[in-house]
Amino acid sequence: MEVNDYNACVHQWADGLFRFARKCTGHEEDARDVVQGSFEILWQKRRDVQPGKAKAFLFQVAYHQAIDVYRKKGRITYKEDPEQPENVRPGNPDLKKVLERALGLLDEQARALVLLKDYEGYNYEEIGRITNLNEAQVKVYLHRARKVLKGYLVSVENII
Repeated sequence: MEVNDYNACVHQWADGLFRFARKCTGHEEDARDVVQGSFEILWQKRRDVQPGKAKAFLFQVAYHQAIDVYRKKGRITYKEDPEQPENVRPGNPDLKKVLERALGLLDEQARALVLLKDYEGYNYEEIGRITNLNEAQVKVYLHRARKVLKGYLVSVENII
């Protein structure tokens, strides 16, 4: 990969990678760190990565870094969580907050699979390469994640 190819990757996929990282980590600052780290690793491995496979490489690195962030947060305890979602009232539902809360119910792997498939538009094979799962595992885990999401989204408290 040449410098021009790398710069094209930054321009094409930085926003999508940030959205993915933001949804996976749940925090904007952590997402920025994940994106920066992903592009840093791409730069370090630019001679080994073909330009056509750079997008999958970036999302794979971001996926693994988001999991690392999630695990680190599990070891840190906060007295107060300032970014805790507000209660959503049935009379005035905010779709974005409801969806974020629903995604928050999923573990890091399930959330990443849903985001890769439904937000970023990857197919099962590509998701498998990114997450080191086979296609059947991707389908099963996605099905389970969607059942959890459906159960939450159609509950009486969260009817949209």
